[in-house]
Amino acid sequence: MSKQVQQRIDELREEINSHNYSYYVLDAPEVPDSEYDRLLKELSEIEQKHPELITPDSPTQRVGATPLDSFTEVQHEVPMLSLGNAFSDQDLSDFDRRIREGVESDMIEYAAEPKLDGLAISLLYKNGVLERAATRGDGRTGEDVTLNIRTIDAIPLKLRGKDYPAVLEVRGEVVMPKTGFEKLNQQQIKKGEKPFVNPRNAAAGSLRQLDPKITATRPLSFYSYGVGLVDGMVLPNKHSKMMDRLKSWGLRINPESQVVKGLKGCISYYESLADKRNSLPDEIDGIVYKVDNVKFQEIMGFVSRAPRWAIARKFPAQEEMTKLIAIDIQVGRTGALTPVARLEPVFVGGVTVSNATLHNQDEIDRLDARAGDTVIVRRAGDVIPQIVSVVKSKRSGKPRRFHMPTACPVCGSETARFEDEAVTFCTGGLFCEAQRKEAIKHFASRRAMNVDGLGDKLVEQLVDEGLINTIADLYHLKVEDLVQLERMAEKSAKNLVTSLETSKKTSLARFIFALGIHSIGETTAQTLANHFLSLDKIMNADKEQLLEVPDIGPIVADNLITFFKQQHNLEVVEQLLAMGISWPTIKQKSKTEQPLTGKTFVVTGTLESMGRNDAKAALQELGAKVSGSVSKKTDYVVIGENPGSKATKAQDLGITTLDETAFIALLNQ
Repeated sequence: MSKQVQQRIDELREEINSHNYSYYVLDAPEVPDSEYDRLLKELSEIEQKHPELITPDSPTQRVGATPLDSFTEVQHEVPMLSLGNAFSDQDLSDFDRRIREGVESDMIEYAAEPKLDGLAISLLYKNGVLERAATRGDGRTGEDVTLNIRTIDAIPLKLRGKDYPAVLEVRGEVVMPKTGFEKLNQQQIKKGEKPFVNPRNAAAGSLRQLDPKITATRPLSFYSYGVGLVDGMVLPNKHSKMMDRLKSWGLRINPESQVVKGLKGCISYYESLADKRNSLPDEIDGIVYKVDNVKFQEIMGFVSRAPRWAIARKFPAQEEMTKLIAIDIQVGRTGALTPVARLEPVFVGGVTVSNATLHNQDEIDRLDARAGDTVIVRRAGDVIPQIVSVVKSKRSGKPRRFHMPTACPVCGSETARFEDEAVTFCTGGLFCEAQRKEAIKHFASRRAMNVDGLGDKLVEQLVDEGLINTIADLYHLKVEDLVQLERMAEKSAKNLVTSLETSKKTSLARFIFALGIHSIGETTAQTLANHFLSLDKIMNADKEQLLEVPDIGPIVADNLITFFKQQHNLEVVEQLLAMGISWPTIKQKSKTEQPLTGKTFVVTGTLESMGRNDAKAALQELGAKVSGSVSKKTDYVVIGENPGSKATKAQDLGITTLDETAFIALLNQ
């Protein structure tokens, strides 16, 4: 029995290690995560029953050690050297010239690879098993981080194959991929903890946790870039061949690594990586070039604490320090107020930056950013520059904290920020110049006032030419005004005027929706119309009355009250009504007249006899609630052509489904 158990353990360990190799080294996973998890679970269960068969290199032994009190020091037998830097093509040219002259060769081949922005690590394998891991430290003395390194799945606990040396020290970089960094920071903010400044900072902080269980939760990865101490093997004659050997033993190397020829090849590689830098999964801050020929490396030797045969060609810095002069407010086309940092111009990420986004009040509070502060600005590729931290040690005096304005800086309307929302917005949606174009586009859209022929480009043209300032001005447009516009023929102008006239006959729900009140969608507008029956009652309702309406919560109630409190908005509404916009009087219906009251419907797919919005309106007219998603609370799902996943979910939950014929029959009843 014991022999069979040991055999199964060996099989599982080999299979799991093989999948790790495929996933991390070859970047070609062979099985889904669920299958990998199943294998790991089976191995763990067997080992729990037979603890005497557990070995340190088992895939189950990555986490489990007790927290340390402190890290112990490690002496590097082969120093972990730093690299010289090249900041221009001329610096690189000088480096290439020195190499060619030093080894007396006309053409040098270089092993080129991305310079990862992480933490340098030494991994010591003895007889193929990971024995120790240490940070670079000062190059001669580092810290023992073995327990934390063992939690990183990309680092093998046991090497593959049989031809590895008795002692192998692998040099590489622990990094945190961009996606993992973003998720980690979201979690940090959600927990009320300080987010990390950049992926390198996050990787270093994660690796220096005294509790390995914390490190295990962090999305860390690893790439090898060379070797240190090697015993029991004759090294290949080229660096690139040594890297191939590392890969064959299960160690990850960067897939962007290449061997290039001469200065021209180095520059071409640099330009290529610079172009796709922002699409790479990991942060890089330059390129590392190493003479590929090991004999040439020996000839060039070392200077001080750096090899003469290698150099780092740096990209333009993505982070720089500068002064925060002031915080201004921009009002976006949807009414959102965005604070913008005005900076002393600084060259960062290849361009001169004088502005940076601050997102919202919460972000300013988190940074504790104040006018006059010294700040660190980050710009990566085409990403909008942002302030990542404040250098508080350089703060002088007592600069005032920033608070979002209570009045819109564009139109003077009251600003609002409601519970559970990060954004502060202007409430003068029908009047505010900053929101003008978007307000008109929404008002004229098919689901709102349905003004046929009034597309987005024409709206922008009308505003830019000064023909309209608010949505009410649409109904003042005349054919002679429109024909003056570029590409506007007389027939098109007449059609638009006719369409505007036609749109005046609408419904109360459509009109409410068309006003573009923050958080008031079609369904909410219909609910308000059905409950209050008139515009006056909606406009004059207090919060208590609004909260009596089904599905109207405090945020929606506050939005409505704030909107109709603004004099600018009231004036525009009055102008629209004066221009003849009207709708049929809505009479209070009894529950017998609204037979679908209390029923929830979902409409999915394409209906031949009517549009989905018309189906929705018909259901709401009969008292039904129309939802956008299927849940256990759904009573019916109406299924048209090409319905998608909602139909499948309805069947899974046992919800009644109606095809178009059955749906029309239900409406006719």
